[in-house]
Amino acid sequence: MGHGGDVIQELTADHREVDALFARIEALPPADPGRRELADRITVELVRHSVTEEQHLYPTVRRYVDDGDDLADEEIAEHGEVERMLRELEDCRPGDGRFDELVTGLRSSVRAHADDEENRLFPLLAEVCSAAALEDLGERVRSAREHAPVHPHPSAPDTPPANGSLAPGTGMVDRLRDLLTGRGRQE
Repeated sequence: MGHGGDVIQELTADHREVDALFARIEALPPADPGRRELADRITVELVRHSVTEEQHLYPTVRRYVDDGDDLADEEIAEHGEVERMLRELEDCRPGDGRFDELVTGLRSSVRAHADDEENRLFPLLAEVCSAAALEDLGERVRSAREHAPVHPHPSAPDTPPANGSLAPGTGMVDRLRDLLTGRGRQE
């Protein structure tokens, strides 16, 4: 990902990209090995997205949006549930009934989360932040994504300052793990 624009445009584009990946995985036959590759891509994109929101979007929401603490806490709780499902999905294989259940559950949870952000959180943020501030936030999200973890870490801290200090190191370890295992390697 990394689309350009302000934070709202950036994150909305992420939502569309992940939704398209879900559509692709659901279009394949149940035991198709391509479903595992797509599940891995979905995992990478969702983890990066969540981490960058937790590092940059939600602290801004807490600071500037009325009832921002409650909104950010709700969003972070939803991220935690998605990360738990992603972690479980990593251990499943296409053709396993649990794989299909998790993909269906993930798509539903992610869609509900994205709809909530787009219809409630983003408009509130747009009301209280200048265009320049939203552009800057979009750039910070894109930059953070480059170093964000690519595997779910449901027990990792999800609020500042701990989440920001651990993410780059965790991301490096995740990428090394993928290099050694061949995860994400294009054939």
